[in-house]
Amino acid sequence: MSNKKRFNKIVKDIKDLKIQGASNVAKASLRAYKLIPSKSSKQRLLKARPTEPMMENVLDLAEKTKDYKKILAHFDEAQEKINKKVLKLIGNKKVIFTHCHSTNVIKSLIYAKKKGKKFEVYNTETRPLFQGRKTARDLKKAGIKVTMFVDSALGVALSKEQGTKKADMVLLGADALTKSGVINKIGSETIANIAKDNKIPVYIVADSWKFTKSKVLMEGRKMNEVWAKAPKGIKVKNPAFEFVPKKYITGIITDKTK
Repeated sequence: MSNKKRFNKIVKDIKDLKIQGASNVAKASLRAYKLIPSKSSKQRLLKARPTEPMMENVLDLAEKTKDYKKILAHFDEAQEKINKKVLKLIGNKKVIFTHCHSTNVIKSLIYAKKKGKKFEVYNTETRPLFQGRKTARDLKKAGIKVTMFVDSALGVALSKEQGTKKADMVLLGADALTKSGVINKIGSETIANIAKDNKIPVYIVADSWKFTKSKVLMEGRKMNEVWAKAPKGIKVKNPAFEFVPKKYITGIITDKTK
């Protein structure tokens, strides 16, 4: 396969969400950029997933330094620091709630499990593309007990209702970190709001390279993901991300958090 075809495939996989998680998207964009290192390649990659400051930061570094090995090394180094901080944060928490699919969250939970922490995870299916199923599979494979809820059962999952335990903590990933809050998968603001009402701490777990001072475009995806053959005259909205203000967030855990 030629470099051009390989590049095009990566771009398509990023756009179609076959590659999930900001870290994985950033790594994939770096692989693509290495194949055809040019400004037009960079722009095509950024347009494939507009709500990804981490990808932009990685491509900026690649364009400036060309030190691809050093850039890739950051991901593991940052994750190791995050893992140790989340381990302390979990303490004796028994039920941890999460949403969508976050590499930083999943890896930190697996690390905590390996270090002997005993807990279970509640997570959402995350419609319409069900990224929560990947989270559930990853955690189960690591020996972590998982209960997945339909998205509309957020209130049940976070509070002690209908035979569930009350969540002790919410761990959410982030696609973008800003001074006033974070941007994450749609549903995150609702989760954080409900958690605050129920006095459940909400922590954002994310790589520091997701921080941006720029305005982040909120991606709206195609209606076909929600309803492939909707009757004519029915409008379907499919927002992919939303803003979570700081007032709902207990703390933000990054590789640079002291």
